[in-house]
Amino acid sequence: MQYRRAWQIGGTYFFTVNLAERSGTLLVDHIEHLRDTVRKVKQAHPFDILAWVVLPDHLHAIWTLPDNDADCALRWMLIKAGFSRGIVPGERIRASRQRKGERGVWQRRFWEHLIANEADLRQHVNYVHINPVKHGYAAQAKQWPYSSIHRYIRQGRLPPDWPAEAETRVPYRLG
Repeated sequence: MQYRRAWQIGGTYFFTVNLAERSGTLLVDHIEHLRDTVRKVKQAHPFDILAWVVLPDHLHAIWTLPDNDADCALRWMLIKAGFSRGIVPGERIRASRQRKGERGVWQRRFWEHLIANEADLRQHVNYVHINPVKHGYAAQAKQWPYSSIHRYIRQGRLPPDWPAEAETRVPYRLG
């Protein structure tokens, strides 16, 4: 089956990427390996990270691709493969994956949304940062350690008590 993706050279995208096993804690258990994998892929295939949150079983990210590039699928393939290679096998692997010699760490696909404008960007950055609260991992967004919210607070782009004043204070820009 061929999936249609939104391709825009230099586009800004919101992503959701899930583990195959949605009940585990693999991503936070191996957070340094995930960070290292992303860093290596980013060096080889640059992109800007506008926001990111890693939860135990899924992650959300917002990237802007270079002006001459629209290939977010390549980057996710490399991140998923690099992460999978660096962890000890032990996951349950379905027969369809076994026949293809695949691991069972990640869901095969990812979900993306092409950011349309600054209001859309603000909505998705806020979604990324509030996600640990939504899932019950933290009472406040700033309490979750695996989130770009800490960079936003350090830079003064969000107040420490966010989301109290988030809508009026966050200067998001596309591009």
